[in-house]
Amino acid sequence: MNNLQQDFSVRFSYTVFFTEHLFTKTNPTLSDFFVKPASEETRKKLLFVLDSGVVDTHPQLPAAILDYFAPLADRVEIVADLLIIPGGERAKNDPAFVEQIVNAIDQYGIDRHSFVVAVGGGSILDLVGYAAAISHRGIRHVRIPTTVLSQNDSGIGVKNGVNYRGKKNFLGTFAPPVAVFNDSDFLLTLDDRDWRAGISEAIKVALIKDSTFFGWIEANAHLLAMRDMEAMQYLVHRCAEMHLQHIAGGDPFEMGSSRPLDFGHWSAHKLEQLTNFELRHGEAVAIGIALDTLYSNQLGWLTNDDTDRVLATLRTLGFSLYNPLLDADNSEGLLRGLAEFREHLGGRLTIMLLQAIGRGVEVHEITNDGVRQAIATLRQNELSTTV
Repeated sequence: MNNLQQDFSVRFSYTVFFTEHLFTKTNPTLSDFFVKPASEETRKKLLFVLDSGVVDTHPQLPAAILDYFAPLADRVEIVADLLIIPGGERAKNDPAFVEQIVNAIDQYGIDRHSFVVAVGGGSILDLVGYAAAISHRGIRHVRIPTTVLSQNDSGIGVKNGVNYRGKKNFLGTFAPPVAVFNDSDFLLTLDDRDWRAGISEAIKVALIKDSTFFGWIEANAHLLAMRDMEAMQYLVHRCAEMHLQHIAGGDPFEMGSSRPLDFGHWSAHKLEQLTNFELRHGEAVAIGIALDTLYSNQLGWLTNDDTDRVLATLRTLGFSLYNPLLDADNSEGLLRGLAEFREHLGGRLTIMLLQAIGRGVEVHEITNDGVRQAIATLRQNELSTTV
C-alpha cells in the first residue's frame, strides 16, 4: 500500500492595538473588536482574568470593566465573576492557578466561541494563554498587557507557558492571541523597576537587528530613565513592531534551534531561578545582555568602543549588571543554564552573540572559561563603579 502524505498550513492573524484609557466608555477600541464582526449571531462570552498587582494599583478596574460592557449586553456576555490572580512569577510557579482558570472555563461554559481575556503583566498573560490553549483544545484569548515588558515583547508574541520542575516555561504552548490591546495608561503606575525592566528587551532586539534603534535608545536613555512617556511610547511601538516582524518572517513556533530573540536569555533564565525570582525577568535579561556582549568582545567580534556603549547604556537606564549569584560555580549554578538551554532547544545549543551592534550571529558552543571571564569583568566593573 502507498504511504499517505499530509501537508497543510494554518494562517494566524491578529492586531496589536495602541491606545489609552482602554476601559473608558468613550474609547471604542475594545468594544468595536467584539461587536463589529457581523458573521457571528450569538452573543460573545468573555471571561476576564486580572493581575492582582494591577487591581491593587487600579482598584476601580473591575468595576470599570463591568461598566464598559454593560451597554453591550445584547452582544457581549461578560462573566461577572472576574478572576483575580497574583501576578509575577508566582503565577507561573503554582499549578493551582492553572486549575483555577480551567475550573472557571468549565463552570461558566467558556467554549471555543468564547474569549478568555487576560489583563496584567507577562506572567499572567503566559499563564492565562496556557490555560486557554489547553482547554477545549484551544479557546480564543485576548491579551491586555500592563507592563513595558509585556507590551513590547512577551505579550504580543505567540508563546504561553508556566514553570514546572524548577524550569522556566517547561510547560507551554504556541497559541497566538486573537488580539492585543496596549494601553499606555497602565505604564504610568509601574514602579521604577518594572518601568526599567521592559527596556532591556528593546535593547536586546536592537542589538541583534537594528543599530539605528540602538542608537536611539542610547541617545534617549536619560529620558527613558526619567520616565518620559513619549520616549517610552516610541520604544514600545518600535520594539513590538520588530518582534512581530521576526515572528512572521521565520520560525514562529520555534521548530528549529534558532532563537535569535533569546539573545542574553540563556543566563537570564537561570539567574532568575537562582535568585528565587527576586530579579525581574528584564533585570536578569540586562545582566544576560551584558554577559554575552562581553563574551562577544572576548572573541574579538565586538569592538571595545561598542562594548562600552552597550554597558554604559544599560547603566544609564539604571540596571545593575552584576549579581553575586553569577559566581555560583557548582552543579546548579549559572553554567547549568547552558545545559538547560540546550535541552530546551532540543539538544543542540544555539546562542546568539554579537558581531557588531545591530548584527547578531549564532554559535553552537560557549566555553565555561569564557563565561567565567565575562563574569569576572562584570564583577570588577561593579566594584569600580561603587568605590
